[in-house]
Amino acid sequence: MVSKDLLADALNTLKTHEMAGKPDCDVRPSKMVRETLRILQAKGYIGDFEYVDEGSNGHFRVKLVGRINQCGAIKPRYPAKKMEWAEWEQKFIPGVGFGLLIVSTPKGLMTNEEAKTAQTGGRLIAFVY
Repeated sequence: MVSKDLLADALNTLKTHEMAGKPDCDVRPSKMVRETLRILQAKGYIGDFEYVDEGSNGHFRVKLVGRINQCGAIKPRYPAKKMEWAEWEQKFIPGVGFGLLIVSTPKGLMTNEEAKTAQTGGRLIAFVY
C-alpha cells in the first residue's frame, strides 16, 4: 500500500528511530519533506541529510542527533492568521520557546517564529519539540 502523506511518514520515521536510539534513518523523498528537513537541520533537531539515488527509487538518509522528543504532521492543515500564532502554539507546543511549528506560507515553508517576524499567516504543516 502506498502512503498518501510522505511528510507524516517521514516525521513518524524520525520520531521512532530517535526513540530507538538509532544514529540515522531513511525517509521517502518529496519537496515538502526536503524543505521540512532543511528547517529541522537549521534549528538543530537533526544532523546532515543527503539524497541517495537508487535508480528509479531514492531516499533521504538523515543523521539523528537525539533532540526530537515529539514530532508529527498536523492534519487537517489548519489555516493560521498572522494574529493567531499564540493560540496555535498553545495547542501544539508544550511551552514558550520550546519547539516549533512548521508553516506553509505564500513565502514558502518557514517556522512560526519566522512567520511572526514576516507578519504573515499560513497553513500549519507540522510540529516538533
